[in-house]
Amino acid sequence: MKSKKTTQGLGLALGARVGGALVLLCALGLIAWNERRVMDYSAALTRHGSPVLDLGSAGRPAAGQYGATTRVSGMPTVVDAPRDAEFNVRSESPVLIRHVEMFQWREITVAGNTHYEMDWVDRPIDATGFAKPAGHVNPGAFPVQGRQFDAGEVRLGNFRLAPDIVRDFPGRVDVPVNEKSLPSNLAATFTAYNGALVTSSKPANPRLGDLRVSWEAVPLQDMTVLAQIEGDTLVPSKTARPGEAGFDVQVGERSLLDVLPALPEAPGAVVAVRGAAYVLAIVGTLLLACGGRFRRDILFALGVGGVAVSAVAGAMWLTGDAMTASVWLLFAVLGAGLAIWRVQQRTTRTAH
Repeated sequence: MKSKKTTQGLGLALGARVGGALVLLCALGLIAWNERRVMDYSAALTRHGSPVLDLGSAGRPAAGQYGATTRVSGMPTVVDAPRDAEFNVRSESPVLIRHVEMFQWREITVAGNTHYEMDWVDRPIDATGFAKPAGHVNPGAFPVQGRQFDAGEVRLGNFRLAPDIVRDFPGRVDVPVNEKSLPSNLAATFTAYNGALVTSSKPANPRLGDLRVSWEAVPLQDMTVLAQIEGDTLVPSKTARPGEAGFDVQVGERSLLDVLPALPEAPGAVVAVRGAAYVLAIVGTLLLACGGRFRRDILFALGVGGVAVSAVAGAMWLTGDAMTASVWLLFAVLGAGLAIWRVQQRTTRTAH
């Protein structure tokens, strides 16, 4: 006849095993849920035509990144600044723009009334099309043309930027002119006035045909770029649809979801959930072993819990990513090896 104490012990052991089974099932359910959301997120990323990396400001070119889309942020660095050699104007900026205007006649019609006035215009105006061309003839072609000068190299973080991306940088700031730095042939023609160079003998009172030349630059500011990786360079996407730029440029530090709102939100605490699943599996194994020869054997529980969690995760990844699945299954093999080693140790001790 069993004593009351023995009966209570058996009841406690049975309860612990039932609880252990439930905890182990929770661990397997937790790892399955976690890996499913990671797989769904990976599938959503690949629907954009290429993998999407979030490298931020610290990312570096590395093997396996070619063709991937990435977000890179930070302050651009101008390695080779643009220069307008004709006027000897230089700016530490990604892009330098020369504007040329001529003082010309303009025809203005308001409510059927036509009148003429002279103003600065950035293109030649053909007066032959005027209603009254007599007395309003313009000089014609500009002797100096407006131009844009790109920096020889601009870097964002550890990546070079393709010219198309640099030209899309927003913002403009005036570049001050210094007539003392002008080449001698131009210094005799141009005078500095209100931040520009003019050919007027009386800058405050320009005459027909006078030129005004000024410069603007793209300012250096924190930027976020979403583009495709090609070696150590960020370039427009080769798979962009017609009419699309194939990249995105935004001012300031922007998250991946800011520049690519179609992406789902990345799953949070992935590593922490995986760790929790392992802990639950180990606790469940310890409870299942309660009353047996492997009770309180933490190494055995570690091995069995590792096998259970890793095998479930590996099986889930088999159809989606063979490399990830192989890593999980490697952990399962290591766990199985640890559990088998503990069983052999226990068997050897019992035999002696």
